[in-house]
Formats: sequence, C-alpha cells, structure tokens
Amino acid sequence: MASARKNKNEIVFLPLGGVGEIGMNLGLYGFGPEEERIWLIVDCGVSFAGPELPGIDLIVPDIKFLEDEVKNIAGMVITHAHEDHYGGILHLWPYLKVPVYATAFTAGLLAAKAESEPGAEEVPVTVVKQGERHTIGPFEVEFIAMAHSIPEPCALAIRTPAGLVLHTGDWKIDPTPGVGLPIDMKRFGELGREGVMALVCDSTNAVRDGVSPSEADVAEELKKVIANAKHRVAVTTFASNVARLKAIATAAAANERDVVVVGRSMRRVIEVASELGYMDGLPHFHDEDAFGYLPREKAVLLCTGSQGESRAALARIAAGDHRNVALSKGDMVIFSSRTIPGNEKAVGDVLNNLADQDIETVTDKDALVHVSGHPRRGELQQLYALVKPNVVLPVHGEPMHLAAHAAFAKEQGVPEVVRGKNGDIICLNAGRAAIIDEAPSGILVKDGDILDDPEVTGVKERRKLSFAGAAVVMLVINRAGELLNDPDVTLLGLPDTDDDGEPMEDIVIKAVTGAVRSIPKSRRRDKDLVAEAARRAARAEVLDVWGKKTLCKVMVTQL
Repeated sequence: MASARKNKNEIVFLPLGGVGEIGMNLGLYGFGPEEERIWLIVDCGVSFAGPELPGIDLIVPDIKFLEDEVKNIAGMVITHAHEDHYGGILHLWPYLKVPVYATAFTAGLLAAKAESEPGAEEVPVTVVKQGERHTIGPFEVEFIAMAHSIPEPCALAIRTPAGLVLHTGDWKIDPTPGVGLPIDMKRFGELGREGVMALVCDSTNAVRDGVSPSEADVAEELKKVIANAKHRVAVTTFASNVARLKAIATAAAANERDVVVVGRSMRRVIEVASELGYMDGLPHFHDEDAFGYLPREKAVLLCTGSQGESRAALARIAAGDHRNVALSKGDMVIFSSRTIPGNEKAVGDVLNNLADQDIETVTDKDALVHVSGHPRRGELQQLYALVKPNVVLPVHGEPMHLAAHAAFAKEQGVPEVVRGKNGDIICLNAGRAAIIDEAPSGILVKDGDILDDPEVTGVKERRKLSFAGAAVVMLVINRAGELLNDPDVTLLGLPDTDDDGEPMEDIVIKAVTGAVRSIPKSRRRDKDLVAEAARRAARAEVLDVWGKKTLCKVMVTQL
C-alpha cells in the first residue's frame, strides 16, 4: 500500500459531510501523491439541528482539515442550490477564500441569500453553464445537465491523468423536468464509452424499486386537485423547486385563479428564477397583501413551511397568527412535498391545526402531488448500464441507504465497491480502490452569530438544563469560613416541592448549609473547597428527592 500511496496519479475522495447522513454535503477530490495533493471541493452544505442541539441554528462540516490545506485547494464547485449542498458557503468560505464555480441559478440564490444575512461576505462566483468544461487546477471539470427538484443541477465529470470520475450530485431520470434542461442521457453514454473509472453516486432512494414519476405528472395532478377545490387553496412546497412553483402557477391559471406568494424565501426564489427566464409566460405572482381583496374561490396561496417550520408561513396560518392571511372551514391545503425524517412532529402539528378548523388537506398519500428528486433502483440501473463504472462509491445517504446502494452496485457487476464514512480518505484508482487513510472531521454549529465546535458553545449544558433544570447557590462566608447568612438559592426548571410538600428550595438550603458546616473550620477558608462541597451536596440531595441530576452552580463570596 505504501508504494500505491506515492503514486503521482492517485485520485482520492474525502467526504467531510454527507456520507452516513442526509445533509451537510461537502466532498473533496484530491489528486497527486500524498504529500503534494491538490484538492477540489464539491459542495458546501448545511444540516439543521434537532432537539439534541438546543438553541443551534445550523450545522456545517468541520473544515479544520481544509484550513490546514488551504494553499492546496484549487477551487470549490457547487452542483446545485439546495441548502444541504450550498447553504454552508456564506459561513465557511470566509475561512478559505477559494474560487467558487456554480451555475447562474445557484449564483443568483447565493447572492440573494447574502443580501438577506447582515454582515455576510460577498462571495465571487465564476458562473458556468451546463455542458461546459472548466480547468480548475489539475482537474478538468465538465458540468453535465441532470434532473433534480431545482433548476440547473449538475453532475461533474472530473478528469485527471488518473482517469475519469463521475460525481452525480443529486439526480433522477426525468425527461420532462418542468424547467431547464432534461438529464443528458446521451452524454452519459458517451462518458461510458470514454471509460468511467469511478462513480460517486447519490444513494437517497437506493432502497426503493422502480422509477420515480416525472414533474410533468405532478403538474397534471395539481391541475385536477385544484379544479376540485370549492374554496381557497393553499399549496406548500420546497421553495427551491422552481418546476413545482411553475406547475402550481400553471394549474392556478388553468382554473382561473390568481397566485399569492406567502413567505420570503419563496419570493426570493421566484425573483431569481424570473430574472433567468424560468417564469416567462406565467401570470403575475401577487404579494400577500393581495389576499384581502381576492375572492375566496379565485385564490391559490403559495406558502413556505412544508416541513412545519414554526416561523414559516403555513405554520403561522394554521395556528391563526399570520398577520395578513387566514384560512376558513372548507378551504384546502396541498402538501406538495415530502416530510424530511425528523420533521414528522412539526408537520403533524400543522396538519392537526388545520384539521381542527375543518380545512381539507391533500398529501402525496392522497394524490400524486409530489415526486422525489432522487433516483430509485430502476434509474440507478439505467445509469450503471450507460457509464459502466469500474469503482462505485455510494454517498448522500444514511447507513441503510449506503448499504442498499453498495449491494445493488455489486449486483450490477461493478468490480470494486467501497463504502466509506465522513473523514475516510478513499482511493478511487481502479484495481486498488479502498479506504487508505483518515482525516479530521466533525461538525461546527451556528449558535447565534458564533460558529464553533459544539463542545464550546454551551450546548451540553443547555441539553442538561432541558432535562433536569438548574440550581444556582450563592454563599457568603467570612475569613474564618463561617456562613454569614443562609444560602441564597435559585432553582430553574425544578419541581416546587417534594412528594411531602416541602419546598425544594428549603431542601437545597439545608443540604448546602449542612455540607459547609461539616467542613473542618481550618479548611473553610478555601473558597473553592466550600463551593465544591456545596455543589455536590445540592446535586446529591436533588437527585435523592427528585431522581434527576440537575445542573448545579455555586458562587462563594468571602468578606
């Protein structure tokens, strides 16, 4: 292996995010011998925090490895403008300041995002077109038209002297994607004949058989569903799915209805898409102020909040606290989206609020109002037949997706299949594809205006607070170590009393007082010793009475 590691034509893949998880995609291609590798960054995404990270806004990959290698980075290429692929640029690019390459739609959304985030640095972007080739350091990168649930998604044909690597990005086979170019199947056949050494491929739907329906099928179904609506219709979908926004607007026009846009991110995407001509030929999109004067049976509301986000338009409408928009009994809400794992409760809360008001809901369980943007096994099989890779590396998926994709690749006769995880350095050269090393990896969290390791942001203590509250104790002692008054105790998130009705505050005061008085007088002058004794006593007593380990802080003042 040592001699292979010194091969000047070695190409490796190093994921810092997006392998073993869905979201936070950031992959690196490295070319050259180990000590002289030049790196190409592919995508720079985010994921969103759950209850395990209270107070955290966003999660991004830890880029300490890249910061150490910044002089050896040729550039950053973005496959498409979904948050899990480009959402980390504004947060991480300032630490790297490398050239960025993206299509016009991605560049437009990035610029609009920067305008809406105070203090964000302007990121210069080299705008590329699907079908173009660009030389980026030792890499020749060809941007190939794909189909996905967003305009201008690209696969990357990455050429080096080591061979051709095909990075799919997110994709599906859809000859009628609604906007933009269809997937370039002809080009994939040509690449297969050229010789694809390695395929680094989306695994999201590798557990599903068959072929995904087209966006055109959804467009037709939306027309039918809206035609059957008696009153007002609200539709929620992913804001970045321009083909779906266009389909909704077309369905509304076919049913002689006007579209009202409710939600800033939806409006921002429509503005960028309109500038690029993707909304040509559609009727005018109204702002939410128009809601008040449009007849009930003539309105289609286009709303953010398909994932139940509490601050998004649909959740506020369903809760009855949106400032401009309200729904009534008999209105219809169409969820033209899928619920991302982890968001089930939030979406369920919105559905329940709507049901309480006798508002009809339509989901993809009721009608074909949504299709995935990722390939099922039938589509994977078609791609494999065209490109005939020697090596396959499943990415973009949780472990069960990666395992299913790896097994499928072997069934298709791929000679070498490698399963990796974030931080693995994987050789992609045919004949010796394998995990050959490991690099630092992990996460950083966006906590307000601070981006840092979760261990130093206070998240661990916040999590403890959410489960078992906190006890704050203040002691005043004299130079002889005697208590000058009773401890001052503040309890946060603890029960008021124990089972016998004794106030929890009194219980803690007794425990702390007893602990301090049990310390030999000669040692009570040590403030740190007194504080630790009091902390241990308070925590142990709460545990004994309540059964939970509360967070406890003690401050000692010596007069």
